[in-house]
Amino acid sequence: MTIRALHVASELYPLLKTGGLADVAGALPPALIERGADVRVLLPGFPAVLAGVSELRTVAQLGRRFDTPGVTLERGTLESNGLIVYVIRAASLYDRPGNPYLDDQHVPYGDNAQRFALLGWVAAQLAQQLDPAWLPQIVHAHDWHAGLAPAYLKAAERQHGRALARSVFTVHNLAYQGIFPAHQFGQLALPDDFFSVHGVEFYGQLSFLKAGLYYSDRITTVSPTYAREIQTLAQGGGLDGLLRQRAHDLSGILNGVDYAIWNPAADPLLATHYTATRLAGKVACKEALQKRFGLAQKSDTLLFGVVSRLTEQKGLDLLLGAVPEIVKRGGQLVVFGTGDPALENGLKRVAHAHPESLAVELGFDEALAHTIVAGSDVIAVPSRFEPCGLTQLYALAYGSLPLVHGVGGLADTVLDASLENLADDLATGFVFERFEPAGLVAAIRRAFALYGRRTEWKATQRRAMRQDFGWGASAERYLALYRELV
Repeated sequence: MTIRALHVASELYPLLKTGGLADVAGALPPALIERGADVRVLLPGFPAVLAGVSELRTVAQLGRRFDTPGVTLERGTLESNGLIVYVIRAASLYDRPGNPYLDDQHVPYGDNAQRFALLGWVAAQLAQQLDPAWLPQIVHAHDWHAGLAPAYLKAAERQHGRALARSVFTVHNLAYQGIFPAHQFGQLALPDDFFSVHGVEFYGQLSFLKAGLYYSDRITTVSPTYAREIQTLAQGGGLDGLLRQRAHDLSGILNGVDYAIWNPAADPLLATHYTATRLAGKVACKEALQKRFGLAQKSDTLLFGVVSRLTEQKGLDLLLGAVPEIVKRGGQLVVFGTGDPALENGLKRVAHAHPESLAVELGFDEALAHTIVAGSDVIAVPSRFEPCGLTQLYALAYGSLPLVHGVGGLADTVLDASLENLADDLATGFVFERFEPAGLVAAIRRAFALYGRRTEWKATQRRAMRQDFGWGASAERYLALYRELV
């Protein structure tokens, strides 16, 4: 039996990407299709989406919805892999340049509730045969933007008096909850009783994320450790009680890596290629990186790389405090990303003081991200919390040993280069357990110590590169979940 599943998300690589959600939305559906499922994706009609989907044809005229005239649903394909994509065309809601969620001042758009309610509502309509040619059995909603899809499904089931598609809700990051003022509930066209503690109400406001957690048939998150962590007071973001109640419906399925994109042997964004058995090319990548950032051209210097949002969640404040340790030991550090202005300025100041060994660039560029992952000896991901983390998985594939805080998906994917792990051929990176300066500094010292032992360093690099975090195993687990539900 072929399972028909609709994935609902706000972004999808390569059309539009602000973070890891886009990578997952771009890679998981094709991995499921390879395994025999019939999967399509529903996206808001942002300019980059409309420009990137080919052969768009109208499926349905939806008229005026959420105070927006002329809403239509269109269907097209992704040229790169033939994935079928539904796009909601609603110019007054989605036709805005730049970031899909924030205006030029980095402030969330005032009508985000309507913009993303429409996404969830259309998903539920597709489960009621909005497309005469295709009916999903599973509606798989991703993050708060799609959080109302399970709620609209439950409301429709009440109206029809029968079950429709089953729903799965995946939390990529519980910290982003899609919270809006209570008075906006009236614009969502949901039954009145859905605004309650047993529903979408969250401390007197309205939460799209809570709607997804409350009304979906099953909840997944993006690593086994994170699935446990979000059931605690410390990491539950005020939803830990609900998550503990639904513990039997909650599972952690690790995100995968698309090795077609992240592969140092064939990466078109690298000047030189290399493999686990032929690592010479990695030295050339390191030289190219030092040159690109104007650092001292020394091949025997331990080079740390950071590709990240520059925020406290990502632990960059802790790393900033450890910079003297890296400099004192003769190491180098390259930081690339954007985020909190105070962190950006702090990092720029330190870089200014140590131009030979420290470089900071603000922005995001996919090609430069690949250059840094390939050219670094160590990739630092010192996050306070991390649902899954993809950067450390890319780093492993490129033989750039990850230095991580032992939380969430970081704890599930990196094994520390302790003496016993090295002796048992298990080590793949450096893990610190306590989120405090001493813990991070000790991990940095372990990195320098291992780097001084070239044979063991190379063996650890090769072991890291042999790890397989492809989408295969994860896609199988999602398929098993769909089959249980159907």
